[in-house]
Amino acid sequence: MKKYIHAYISGIVQGVGFRYFAYKWAKRLGISGYVRNLRDGRVEVEAEGEEDVLREFIKKLEEGPLGAVVERVEVIWGECKNRFMDFEIR
Repeated sequence: MKKYIHAYISGIVQGVGFRYFAYKWAKRLGISGYVRNLRDGRVEVEAEGEEDVLREFIKKLEEGPLGAVVERVEVIWGECKNRFMDFEIR
């Protein structure tokens, strides 16, 4: 069943290739949505896909790329509304 997540990733997650890392995994897993940096130093992700695939994606976000220090990943789950056609870096 397709689901939606809105996630906030905290820690050392900007300036370490986190957005490209998330983009690469989203594309590999067939997830649609976006990733972007926030002014407060966090990274935001909105994504839609199959629930099991999104859970795998969240595990990757918790790991982060080499050089990142992920302290926290807050995830809000919701219903998929097919809002995204592709995954992009904003």
